[in-house]
Amino acid sequence: MNSQKSWVLCCFLNFLIASIMGLLLRFSYLFPLNVNYIYLLHAHSHVAMLGWIYMMIYILIIHFFVPNDKREKPIYNQLFWTTECAVIGMMIAFPVQGYGLFSIIFSTAHILLSYVFCWLVWKDAVADKTYNKRLLLISILFMVFSTFGVWCLGPAISTLGKQSAFYQIAIQFFLHFQFNGWFLIAVLALFLQQFKAEINLKHFRIFQILLIISILLTVAFPVSWFVDMKILRWINACGVLLQLLAFVYFYKMLKTQIKTFKTSLNSTTKIVYGLAFSSLFLKISLQLLVLLPCLAETSHQVRNFVIGFIHLTSLGIITGFLFGILIQNKMLSNQSSILRLGMKFFILGYAATEVLLFLQGSFFYFNREKLPAYYESIFTASFLIVSGLILIVISIINKKTRVD
Repeated sequence: MNSQKSWVLCCFLNFLIASIMGLLLRFSYLFPLNVNYIYLLHAHSHVAMLGWIYMMIYILIIHFFVPNDKREKPIYNQLFWTTECAVIGMMIAFPVQGYGLFSIIFSTAHILLSYVFCWLVWKDAVADKTYNKRLLLISILFMVFSTFGVWCLGPAISTLGKQSAFYQIAIQFFLHFQFNGWFLIAVLALFLQQFKAEINLKHFRIFQILLIISILLTVAFPVSWFVDMKILRWINACGVLLQLLAFVYFYKMLKTQIKTFKTSLNSTTKIVYGLAFSSLFLKISLQLLVLLPCLAETSHQVRNFVIGFIHLTSLGIITGFLFGILIQNKMLSNQSSILRLGMKFFILGYAATEVLLFLQGSFFYFNREKLPAYYESIFTASFLIVSGLILIVISIINKKTRVD
């Protein structure tokens, strides 16, 4: 149990460091810093994805899906800390050299270690194929599938260069299947694990099939940024509509249990699950909106829209579900006033940054000027996120001290 608390603290420290890097990126627009912006941006994104989201999903999968006798095996603890060493390596290497020898070595090591994790979970958690475990195994397949994009980067650079469509598509392939395949399906499997009563299995099977097909089809959207083929837009449109239908069945599947489930949650857990579902609703709405040809053409060219959408998925949906599961299962102290204040700061900062990013993006889209005090405002909102995470880390340390 103590090792698990150390793991959770480690993940939140990774998250805090990634957020401080993001805050420095915001600060650099106000006061120029003697740092390479692109290098720091790479560090921020890698530590957030692989140090926070991946590592926290690692912990929760072991906690909920690996049987007690198997999760005590030393390999899981050794693998966690070895993977954390790869994260620390990226944390140091990326700000110094960007995509260089050492950052590539540590990134590659993280992928190879993730293969080991996938193999262990597949072996140890596959005994009884409940609906949740089937969903988990699908997420693991998407994790492995997403890395094909990474392995294509070397050939892309050596044959056509970093500016080629092949190189850009390989990156988008990796990101799409990491976020929409591996991360999203994994947190949904973890969320469904919180339901004690049986769900509607017929609706679950339809949801599962529609979601998988939609994820495979919607990769056409980022590919269409670099390959001008009209059919790609139609493929993406089918994927987005199937995704909408998938989550209609997701709601139908849980409909009879929602009221009972909500009564078992405290107010903080309800708030963070509300954050996750409202962000999910916004994500689907934006994907439907971007089906309009006039928006599809320019949506990826307005940087504020791109960052806003990435944060909507990573901070809103995925982190929202992770926070909810952690608090619901008392892996974060739901009695702590420090934790509750930290969560409020985090959510307020997240909501404010999203509003500012999409509002400023809309101004750029309509050829309007910059919002008044935009950089000062978004820095302040980002500072709230960092402050919230500091308070959450303090609450974990306090809980750890009291229990140990």
